[in-house]
Amino acid sequence: MDIFKEVVLEDCPFCGGAGLLEEEEGWCWYAICVDCGSQTAPIEYRRAEDRESAARKVGQLWNMGKVVRSDLGE
Repeated sequence: MDIFKEVVLEDCPFCGGAGLLEEEEGWCWYAICVDCGSQTAPIEYRRAEDRESAARKVGQLWNMGKVVRSDLGE
């Protein structure tokens, strides 16, 4: 299974930019906007069996709008 094809991310809830699913060195997933840098919290996984589930959770968070954004001056 190709996680990147299975987990579909909607446009960024802040700017409408494209969401990108990212894996951090084999321990967590997060989604980030390629335009404004908004992102989800990282979802960790410890076992290979949990990798796909963590990616799907990130997709759900992103698509629900559970995203944080840091603007200049904050």
